[in-house]
Amino acid sequence: MTASSSSRPGGSRGPGDPNVATLLTWVLPGAGHLYLRDFRFGFTALAIVEGLFVLGYILSDAATPEFLDPELRGRFALVLTPEAWNLGGLLYLMRETGFPNMAVVPREWPPLVMEGSLLMALSGILNVCLMVKANVDARTNREERERAPSPALFVLFAWLVPGLGHWLQGRKRRAVIVFLVLVGTFALGTLLADFSNLSRERHFYYWAGQFLIGLPAIVVEYASGRPPVTDEIPFMDAGLTFACVAGLLNVMAMLDVERHAEAQVFEEPDDEVVPAAPEEGAA
Repeated sequence: MTASSSSRPGGSRGPGDPNVATLLTWVLPGAGHLYLRDFRFGFTALAIVEGLFVLGYILSDAATPEFLDPELRGRFALVLTPEAWNLGGLLYLMRETGFPNMAVVPREWPPLVMEGSLLMALSGILNVCLMVKANVDARTNREERERAPSPALFVLFAWLVPGLGHWLQGRKRRAVIVFLVLVGTFALGTLLADFSNLSRERHFYYWAGQFLIGLPAIVVEYASGRPPVTDEIPFMDAGLTFACVAGLLNVMAMLDVERHAEAQVFEEPDDEVVPAAPEEGAA
């Protein structure tokens, strides 16, 4: 995903360095496209992604880091959160809250703290897609970008619903397998954990992992109402692990659809296409 433009098939060069465009986008959403002189898209991306982050920050009253137990609040404790992919937003959050040396006095959560926390996490996921787009756009010219849909779109669809990116690429058998395996694993984990895995306040890191499975995790969380834990849950640890692993496996699915989409943009041979065997007797 970070190959230099000079190594691409056909030898055509894009408008910038893909590594620089990707890094700038990670630090500030849209900055990579501003570097590529795509000002309209860059400012639009900045407004959307950081707008989600700011709205989440306001709704949650910046309480998301307080979900972590005090003994877990190390300097790099927030690296394993979706917000880490919106680095500028995460650093702002850490500065404003004083994390990790923030106060440990408990306070009453704002009414929409969960919704605000989710929006900030969503800004990180969207910025991953922007990083993919910035990287590909830096290696392509206008003709190449118009040849096929942006790989970033398929990455977004693959996050929204496991297998959806594959389905839209026409790889329907793989799409069904990915959906059944990943959503089934998440459902099994949720049942074993007796739905206790659905609260970020209760299981900060496990929630971050299962968030990578997209809408299935979000919909089930809100449909369940995050039921309180009133009894011991015998298989809670196994359930948390299954639900989290389902999200982590979806990262592999997102990488798969991104690589397949890039092959269409650059007109590279598709690894899934098996050359036909020569006819018997052919020279």
